[in-house]
Amino acid sequence: MEKKDNKETKVEETEKDGGEEDDFRHLVRVSGVVLDGNLDISRALTHINGIGPRISSSLIKGIDIKPNIKLGSLSDSELERIESEIKGLNMGLPGWMLNQQKDRYTGKNLHLVGPDLKMANRDSINLQRELKSYKGIRHSLGLPVRGQRTRTSFRHGTTVGVKRKKVERKEGR
Repeated sequence: MEKKDNKETKVEETEKDGGEEDDFRHLVRVSGVVLDGNLDISRALTHINGIGPRISSSLIKGIDIKPNIKLGSLSDSELERIESEIKGLNMGLPGWMLNQQKDRYTGKNLHLVGPDLKMANRDSINLQRELKSYKGIRHSLGLPVRGQRTRTSFRHGTTVGVKRKKVERKEGR
């Protein structure tokens, strides 16, 4: 009987320990993106479109959180502070650090994140296509836009190697 009691107490102790670890979340939703809770904060934020390592580190400094803490161990209030800081990126960073400088419609410097960034990129490409600019034409043809060579790179479909002219044999031999 004593052995069973020991097992029961051990089970109760492990349940208590597990209860303390329930605060850790393996998946965390930040700014509309599901992130891995096992990653450090600075690393996890870079998985959001529009946030790179430099912006991630400046965000963390603005919030006064250690960058090596796991994302899953943060409280709800800290996650809300991170969300509000991401929304307020436009005001806290210098203009050269933002990804939408002198916006076409507002004339202001903006920093777009997540689906807003993807939508803005798609809109600018569609505008170039409508204007029939060189870059727009290259985008519509599926060719490289920034002047790269196309002889050997950017080959799609069945093209494998360089085609050479067949050398005709002389019948005189």
